[in-house]
Amino acid sequence: MRRVLVLGAVVGVVLPTLTACGGSDQDAYCGAVKDHQQELSDIVGSGDPDALLAALDIFRELQDQAPGDITDEWQQVVTSIEALQQALEDAGVDPATYDRAHPPAGLSAEDRARIDAAAKQLGSGTTLRALQDLDQQARDVCKTPLTL
Repeated sequence: MRRVLVLGAVVGVVLPTLTACGGSDQDAYCGAVKDHQQELSDIVGSGDPDALLAALDIFRELQDQAPGDITDEWQQVVTSIEALQQALEDAGVDPATYDRAHPPAGLSAEDRARIDAAAKQLGSGTTLRALQDLDQQARDVCKTPLTL
């Protein structure tokens, strides 16, 4: 879960530089970015260990509205967050309080391994590259910051 915390810190750095876009083909996406700007800023800025999970619905909406050239990147990010959410849910673990170094009593080795694998994927270079690509696309095409 420490990887999730590290990724949360990385996302805290990456997300503030993401921007919304302008242009006729980008309007729905840019509108969604603008609509969620304050809420996403609050979530990411909270520093909560489960901030990425709390932002999942927003990320899903942005994924749904995303222009074709960034759908793969959004898929990578959303799928990775969903996998961690599912692993935690299947294990009956509260994401806000889970500590890998001190797992809850009764957590099976199998559940712990699933959580670790999902956290590793979320913190992987592939997912981080997807976030960087989203950041670059937003800066190149869009003008409204994703977060304040």
